[in-house]
Amino acid sequence: MTRIDRSRLPDVGADPRFVFPAVVRHTLPNGLRVCTIEHHSVPVITFTLQVDGGSGADPGGREGLAALVADMADEGTGELSAIEVSDALSRIGADYDVDVGGDATDFSLTTLSRFAARGSRLLADMVTRPRLLESEFTRVRQLRLDRLRQLKDVASALAEQTFLRLLYGAHPYSHLAIGTDATLRRVSADDVAAFHARAFQPSRATLIVCGAMGHDELRRLAEDAFGGWSSSSDESVGRVASEVEPPGRSVTRLAVVQREAAAQSELRIGHLSTRRVTPDYPSLLVMNAVLGGQFVSRVNLKLREEKGFTYGARTSFDWRRGISPFALQTSVHTASTAEAIADALAEIAALRGTRPPSDEEMLLAKASLTRGYPRGFETAQQVARSVAMLTLYGLPDTYFEQFVPNINAVTIADVVDAAARYLDPSKLTTLVVGDYSAIAESLRALNLGEPELQTAEF
Repeated sequence: MTRIDRSRLPDVGADPRFVFPAVVRHTLPNGLRVCTIEHHSVPVITFTLQVDGGSGADPGGREGLAALVADMADEGTGELSAIEVSDALSRIGADYDVDVGGDATDFSLTTLSRFAARGSRLLADMVTRPRLLESEFTRVRQLRLDRLRQLKDVASALAEQTFLRLLYGAHPYSHLAIGTDATLRRVSADDVAAFHARAFQPSRATLIVCGAMGHDELRRLAEDAFGGWSSSSDESVGRVASEVEPPGRSVTRLAVVQREAAAQSELRIGHLSTRRVTPDYPSLLVMNAVLGGQFVSRVNLKLREEKGFTYGARTSFDWRRGISPFALQTSVHTASTAEAIADALAEIAALRGTRPPSDEEMLLAKASLTRGYPRGFETAQQVARSVAMLTLYGLPDTYFEQFVPNINAVTIADVVDAAARYLDPSKLTTLVVGDYSAIAESLRALNLGEPELQTAEF
């Protein structure tokens, strides 16, 4: 009988090799790229259609148009009304979702394998042949306008919208996908139809099909449903957000959106950093985990555990094809605003060399990224979403199998170097959404310059 020593934790072994399922790529005669992945754990099929563009393709002055067009996909197609589309989805037990990012829009539908043909045809009809009726457009736009009115009272939404504008200026990435009240009111039903005709073309899209069938069967599903899709316009979709360099301008060091009598201050601290495809990506992930990417990160331990200023603070990169922002975000008691900012800035600066990560911090940071990593690929939806990420950023099919070894190879020196190269305290923009009258004097003591008052645009 084997004796077990229960007085200590078991030794942590090496990470097992992770094997990602094979991705087979095809191109249909109409130019549509197709990726098929076999996933036989349960009898379901996931279709994800990724269309290039996203909110970064919004025309100037009509921000929110791309998301509005995406929202119209299930509002009627062919002979089906919006209610009939909803019924058709329900009859096959489909899970339908739309995600509008800065560089692309993803339409996803998951259903049982026996309904795969019906599901693929329904998705194709919705995305490539929507009715785009003016009555449905008016209703959907009003729903989004109502949502914008709600967001005006949400401090985190005000912070996100204003922070993007401060970082990007006049750039396609400088707004939330929903747009603003003013820009949505300029959008017409004709704008929606014209944008759809320009942007929704097979040569600008990739279809990912993942599920419990062989590659040939999955490819036939794609061909049968999307093979007849043809380009409806020769007109260019316009600017490609990732190719537009952010305008050179003076850095706003400290900005404030006034919320009178607010009990808390919503904070954003960050700057534009680098693109998702940087070779330093593994080092940046570990660096972020040490700084603010997990519960035991430095900023959370400082601001929550030690100071008691907040329920939580975190840092992250909002990755895009183009130059992407790094940001620290938290919400603190109004009276603690200035001290929380000072502490956050100090933690960012220290990681660049004066206080490099310890061995224990590195161990915890890597574990947060690698332990349980295969859990992110358990379902067909997760696998399809992962392949969509490969497509979006042009990453190799071996990316997921290399992820854990690449993370484990990151050293303390790599983290310090990444922080020194990609985090610049002199370029950080600090945004406060809170009661300016209560914190004005304490903010000036930070020596970040005179606070610039901002008007939130919703």
